[in-house]
Amino acid sequence: MLPLNTLKRAMPVAIVAPVSLSLMSGEAYAEVNSETAYILNTFSFLIHGVLVMFMAAGFAMLESGLVRSKNTATICLKNIALYSIAGIVFYLVGYDLMYTGVDKGFIGTLSFMYNPGDAELALLGAKEVTAEQLKAVTDAGYSVSSDWFFQMVFVATAASVVSGTVAERIKVWPFLIFVVVLSAVIYPVQASWVWGGGWLNELGFVDFAGSTLVHSVGGWCALTGAIILGARKGKYTADGKVNPIPGANMPLATLGTFVLWFGWFGFNGGSQLALGSVADATAMSIVYVNTNIGAAGGVVAAMVLTQLLYKKVDLSIALNGALAGLVAITAGPDLTNHATSMIIGAIGGALVVFSVPLLDKLKIDDVVGAISVHLVAGIWGTLCVGIFGVGTVSTQLIGIVSIGAFVVVASSIVWVILKATVGIRIDEEDEANGSDMAECGMEAYPEFGRGSQSF
Repeated sequence: MLPLNTLKRAMPVAIVAPVSLSLMSGEAYAEVNSETAYILNTFSFLIHGVLVMFMAAGFAMLESGLVRSKNTATICLKNIALYSIAGIVFYLVGYDLMYTGVDKGFIGTLSFMYNPGDAELALLGAKEVTAEQLKAVTDAGYSVSSDWFFQMVFVATAASVVSGTVAERIKVWPFLIFVVVLSAVIYPVQASWVWGGGWLNELGFVDFAGSTLVHSVGGWCALTGAIILGARKGKYTADGKVNPIPGANMPLATLGTFVLWFGWFGFNGGSQLALGSVADATAMSIVYVNTNIGAAGGVVAAMVLTQLLYKKVDLSIALNGALAGLVAITAGPDLTNHATSMIIGAIGGALVVFSVPLLDKLKIDDVVGAISVHLVAGIWGTLCVGIFGVGTVSTQLIGIVSIGAFVVVASSIVWVILKATVGIRIDEEDEANGSDMAECGMEAYPEFGRGSQSF
């Protein structure tokens, strides 16, 4: 997501009727004056950022529902902590590394604390606003603080992906240290290659709202973490069999999925990056519809496949089918052929059905299925931009591989250092009793706890 006033962010062209960025920037399409456009663009960043922030609640609900009750308080703690830490770290260093001074390169400028622009502060402090002061602010196209807020909530989403995969056996503080590094370095560096105007953007790689830059990055971090951390005790037997460990609260997991689906309209819709013209409003509407129909396609495909393969419909797979559809369509939600979006989402949901058991065969323990949803479907969705949109599949592959390689190496180094120093796994007794008592000293459901009295 490049800053709006530079308009450097490429948008996929649909196979039927493309919506071009030129519609957003050309004066011929400007239906409002610059001050009104500034207000509408800023409002879009803020309200869509709030929707994406609400996804943090969705992740907390989904993960709380898919873990066992003895690990619920820890999951809730991790989710509110990672959102807070990601915001602070992105404010301190992450934003500038991602957007400032990248200039077709590999990394931005290391500086501390991203604050309101000088022109905006001068405007707020003026007793009488002059036309020059007003123009200095409105020429940017949006409030710089609204842009920071919208970009920040995306970082927290990437961190949330990791949380669910490594649940039930990871220590809280080492995990949060990993979140610091992810938010400060890993996420902003690779995102700068595209949304910061770096080398991948120059090459023509396109990722509208982050199938790769957000979701696959979280997926790669989750994959490396799951491998280095190891599986939960009892998940896999010596002879290779898989012992299913069902979640404690499927209604909560379902509610979390709906909350994530709801928040995704901010994720993709806000990535239009403008609401100051008729063209912007039209394009945003298309993004909303494609986001919704992609998720729906993922649900139906996952349900049909599980019925055919297992003679039953698996609720957890259906939920992940919705999320996989959303992840898949995130790279190109501006395609103007809605049927194409439904197909993209459906294939994303289908991939989950095959990916989840494949990871189990490899003894990679992913508690919530986040690797299948965010990494596998994210790769598929990014390739779809080359298949159905602009650019080429080869360019999209270069982006997928280069970002994947960077994140795998960087995250593996961090996980290994944490494992060798402070340790990343709770001990066997604490894992058996549940991480809630070991890490939080409390239970999420004390009235049902061991030795508790019910009245």
